[in-house]
Amino acid sequence: MFAHFMRGAALVLTFSTAASAAELTTFSGPVTIDETPETVISYDVGALDTLTALGVDVAGITQPMLVPALAGLDDGSRANIGTLFEPDFEQVFALKPDLIIAGPRARDQIGALSKIAPTVDLSPFSEEIGEVVLTQTRELGELFGKQDKAAELVAHLEASLEEVRGLTEGAGKGLVVMTNGPKLSVFGPGSRFGWVHDTLGIEPLMENVEEQTHGEAVSFEFLHEANPDWMIVFDRTRATNGDGPKAEETLDNELIAQTTAWQKGQVIYVHPADFYIATTGVRSLQDTVDQFIAAYKGAQ
Repeated sequence: MFAHFMRGAALVLTFSTAASAAELTTFSGPVTIDETPETVISYDVGALDTLTALGVDVAGITQPMLVPALAGLDDGSRANIGTLFEPDFEQVFALKPDLIIAGPRARDQIGALSKIAPTVDLSPFSEEIGEVVLTQTRELGELFGKQDKAAELVAHLEASLEEVRGLTEGAGKGLVVMTNGPKLSVFGPGSRFGWVHDTLGIEPLMENVEEQTHGEAVSFEFLHEANPDWMIVFDRTRATNGDGPKAEETLDNELIAQTTAWQKGQVIYVHPADFYIATTGVRSLQDTVDQFIAAYKGAQ
């Protein structure tokens, strides 16, 4: 859960004795990388999203590729390096990577991966996802010699974040609702989706939502009584290519139809893969922020 990503003690690792190329802010602290990696693989989809936006290619990809915007990477030209949770160690060894990027889903594998090549954990170092994405974009741009592209992406995202915060201020209270087939869960500040409030400035409807990986299970009656001004709806079934009713079908309910959010057309169906899987990618976050800007402008 993003809420549990606490930055550890500062750690500086040196991969060679050459002049310093760049420093990455990792989950465990700063890591110095002295040479630009020529062969890189990523077990963090957010980092992969940012690398792709910067124009940096990777030698292998995880399967399945659940993010539509990154589907073009699965064209047969890159090795299959396993899943986000279970690396194909033989394939990783065969690729001889100069750098392996890990994230929250692959954290348990960092020890084994680091025996093959230098491995960094680019899980969020802060609950403020905007800060994380802007920092990682700048630093990866510096590491791979893509400073100009990184500056362009950062400037666009910074302007968009400023705009969305201006729109959400005073615009009502919001609640993140996850549908998983017919099931409903909600998330609040401090949860894995608490960044919606921290980064986008949306006033939370509830402060005491139980923190769980998949949220606090609730009923239609609960949402009716809570009556959010805005509902930010995330469809986990679609994000994971699962079976079951879509969010729009699940929420097509008489009780939900009576909420302020529904009656005012203030229900935002976020793009599932960007919101849930590639959360910390610069293209992904930009896409999400753009969705919110459009929704809040449309409600004015």
